[in-house]
Amino acid sequence: MRNLDELLKILKDSGIEVPSVVESAMKKVDVEDFTEHDSSGFYYDRPVVFLETPEGGVKTISAPHMIVTLLHNLELNLGQHIVIYGAKGGYISALVAHIVGEDGRVTVLDPSSEVITHISSNLRGYPTVECHVIKDNHDISIPELNRVLVTGQIQELPDWLSDGIIDGGFAIAPLGDRNSQRLLKIEKQDGELFETDLGSVIFGPLDISNSIVDTPSPTEMAELIEQVIELMNDAGLVEDNERNKLYDLVADLRLLPDDLPPPEEMDEPGEHPMMKLMMEKGEWFVHLWPIIQSMMENRIASFDTPKDDLDTSGHSDFVP
Repeated sequence: MRNLDELLKILKDSGIEVPSVVESAMKKVDVEDFTEHDSSGFYYDRPVVFLETPEGGVKTISAPHMIVTLLHNLELNLGQHIVIYGAKGGYISALVAHIVGEDGRVTVLDPSSEVITHISSNLRGYPTVECHVIKDNHDISIPELNRVLVTGQIQELPDWLSDGIIDGGFAIAPLGDRNSQRLLKIEKQDGELFETDLGSVIFGPLDISNSIVDTPSPTEMAELIEQVIELMNDAGLVEDNERNKLYDLVADLRLLPDDLPPPEEMDEPGEHPMMKLMMEKGEWFVHLWPIIQSMMENRIASFDTPKDDLDTSGHSDFVP
């Protein structure tokens, strides 16, 4: 299994800027302290689940390349007070706490009391971090917003956030619908908000209750893969022949009826026409699936590819 040093080297070699303060913080904070789920995928630059609810809600800690990108764009310095909207298991909050130091503060806000309870336990050793349920924001003191990191998909900034950003302050947020967002830097200057587009992203919903989704229909799966093709193409992660094969898969998915029962309702989920179609594509598709999974965050389950052998053709059912 890879270790953190190998992961950081791979990120740097791929052209991702890893600020020294972020690298130092990552070496002090173990992701394993923030999830009871398997974290080995983190070292292969994949998201890691930190919480599942009985209702089917799932929340993840983002893939390392995205964490590094978010913190780089947040322009962190010692002594700052950072607001994080969306808990992400507490891992990002711990990293930020190390970067802003003992004179800094981190306020974590999340719509879910279950998530806040979970991360408050994880962050007991971080006295500069406070965690609150945002639905109770009338009972808490939200500081002047100079730096705000939004860690999950939302359609637009809530009023308390956009109104609360001070002049010269900014938020980093993935805005858009469930299938596609733009990562925006939203800065306030002379009372007006100005956006800088940092690129296409696909985050899971900020609120864990909104992550409870049905298995995608063939048409929805086709749309999701199309979004991923665009992202992979922009990132240079897909060859021409693989991209063409993915588009062929999209076309085949659109030929399937949309009223098929979901795979989990079948005695043999692997016999579901959509599952069979994708598995028939063979090793080339299974090889790409970990990349697709990491870009889709928690919308689709993994094909359960072993971490050290991406050419294996096993798979697991689709789950939220």
